[in-house]
Amino acid sequence: MQSVYGFVVTPKGNRYNNTKTVGDKELILNSETQSHQFTNREATVLEVPKINNTNISKGDTVIVHHNVFRRWTDVYGKEKNSKNYFSEDKYVVYEDQIFLYKQKNKWKPMNGFCFVKPIKAKQKLNIDTEQPLIGIVKYTDGSVEVNDLVGFTPNSEYEFVFEGQRLYRVYSKFITIKYEYQGYEEEHNPSWA
Repeated sequence: MQSVYGFVVTPKGNRYNNTKTVGDKELILNSETQSHQFTNREATVLEVPKINNTNISKGDTVIVHHNVFRRWTDVYGKEKNSKNYFSEDKYVVYEDQIFLYKQKNKWKPMNGFCFVKPIKAKQKLNIDTEQPLIGIVKYTDGSVEVNDLVGFTPNSEYEFVFEGQRLYRVYSKFITIKYEYQGYEEEHNPSWA
């Protein structure tokens, strides 16, 4: 099955990433389907669209919007699949629902997006553990360089956790400044990530 404009994908693993292995036991972190934080965002591309203007190929791993695999309950209490659901373990997603793709073991963001790693706060008397609105570029669409220290506008970041690291997805147009390294900047990756 090939869509005209959409990518056919299947989740890598389950719909939800709500368990963690601790020692030899499995711990359930969340038991509700409404929370988007535990929704799986990693998928494998099964088919590319017939009208394909991207570099994404069949077999690539992609990071998708949190609502793609999510189930929800309507006002009548009936549980439903997302609008992307096609059949068992097959979903149709469009280019604007894909943020990052992996080819040859290298992550590449879609045009218009950068992924930024937060840095630790430098103030000793601050209760925040990370510096707000500043980070180190990990994946870029070419608008800035990898490892640049950048600032971005408030409320323009969206948190993603994958491959054991927490990153912010930031629209490239909302990156407002490139800082020079002072030498004390340190990436912030909390233990829960």
